Amino acid sequence: MSAQKPASWAYAEEFVTENEVIEQARRRGEELGAIPVGNGAGVLLRLLAAAVKAKSVVEVGTGAGTSGLWMLQGMPEDGILTTIDVEPEHQGSARKAYAEAGIAHQRTRVITGRALDVLPRMTDGAYDMVLIDGDKREYPDYVDHAIRLLRSGGVLVLDNMLWHDKVADPAARDAETVVLRDLGKRLRDDDRLVPALLPVGDGVFAAVKR
Repeated sequence: MSAQKPASWAYAEEFVTENEVIEQARRRGEELGAIPVGNGAGVLLRLLAAAVKAKSVVEVGTGAGTSGLWMLQGMPEDGILTTIDVEPEHQGSARKAYAEAGIAHQRTRVITGRALDVLPRMTDGAYDMVLIDGDKREYPDYVDHAIRLLRSGGVLVLDNMLWHDKVADPAARDAETVVLRDLGKRLRDDDRLVPALLPVGDGVFAAVKR
């Protein structure tokens, strides 16, 4: 690896910059302890939402609304984001961010509760994109529902899949790292998916459902 590689990564992360509303949402998220997606990951989410013309998106882990704002930028004007989080305070901050961005109220469905209680009630094959950014230990269960919810050609996205650079370190054996490492390998070999693991932000796994 060339000595210039870290500088190139940093350049790529900031190649497209966040707008003022997203910046404010990110700062509120950091204050709440709801760590937002990195700038590069947000840009990727916007790109993927635009690429599949995502009208129906599910997000596990609302945070303070940063990732939702990025995806809504890429979605068609009639696209609807359904976002699930167990923390009402986080969702209140997200609602504020959506309003500041001028997002029509009917374009967001903000559901407070455990994702594993909500996802089973959602319709098979009805969604264009699913983003998972919740409890890392529950990622495998989220994924099982996400694949069911996606239409053929829909996109599955998981954030934090390099998990603070620990996933690539075989010596890192804490519970969350092991879950994410094993899940990535399982999804890589899942015949239902066309996968990629991207070194963006804290690592973004993205896959198209066949």
